[in-house]
Amino acid sequence: MNPIALFLFVILMLAAFGAGAIRPWFGAPFVAAALIVMLSLKMANAWQKFVVLRAGKLQGVKGPGLFWILPILDSVTAIIDERIQTTAFNAEQALTRDTVPVNVDAIIFWHVHDAQKAALEITDYRMAIDRVSQTSLREMIGSSMLSALLSDRKTADERLRDAIASKTQAWGITVSSVEIRDVAIPEALQDAMSRQAQAEREKQARVILGSAEVEIASQFVEAARLYADNPEALQLRAMNIIYETTKERGATILIPSAMVDSLNPPSALAIAALAERKGTPVA
Repeated sequence: MNPIALFLFVILMLAAFGAGAIRPWFGAPFVAAALIVMLSLKMANAWQKFVVLRAGKLQGVKGPGLFWILPILDSVTAIIDERIQTTAFNAEQALTRDTVPVNVDAIIFWHVHDAQKAALEITDYRMAIDRVSQTSLREMIGSSMLSALLSDRKTADERLRDAIASKTQAWGITVSSVEIRDVAIPEALQDAMSRQAQAEREKQARVILGSAEVEIASQFVEAARLYADNPEALQLRAMNIIYETTKERGATILIPSAMVDSLNPPSALAIAALAERKGTPVA
């Protein structure tokens, strides 16, 4: 009994007791009215629909708000909640198209858009949604490659939603969305995929290193050509190298005589004198 019907029932019963105190038969109409209100006045919330049968036949879908039914003849056979509902479902040890066993967890968002069909076309639409969702999930896994299932979740969600929606539409149920929450694969396969990913990264690193070596070698070849055409530039580069090595104090530097002979002797002697003034012995 809803609160409004209960309130009216109490008021009418109190009136019946008051009228009965005057004359016993004065209270009878109020008692009858109280019973009619208790049995006939129904109230549906904003998200509810009441499916009413009259003598076994569909009388109508009522709600939301207050409505009356005929006692004994009418009966509320189903109360349908039209809010968005969620149902979690899974598939264990389902084989993908490339015969890999996976465990998949998903969740479906749905709502009833036709209360009459949901009440009359199927016995238990909630259980049916759960069964259809699991069956469609296994069918989708069986037709998908593992790589696509792991990398393209959005496409898998859309395929699964369309498959479930096509089956539940006749029951007055609309599927809003389906989301795959987790795809679990065997640990052995996880290790193999991890090793494969490491090998791919190592391969890429070696390719990058090889490209860098090629670029460096080409730069060295270009520098060698420049030095071959300009001996003065090579001598200046050698003198610069010697100068850079003399910056560190307390270091002993050994310079081959052939290298000194290849340089301009006056310039080499000037570099050696500069190093001695800094306190760095030059051998």
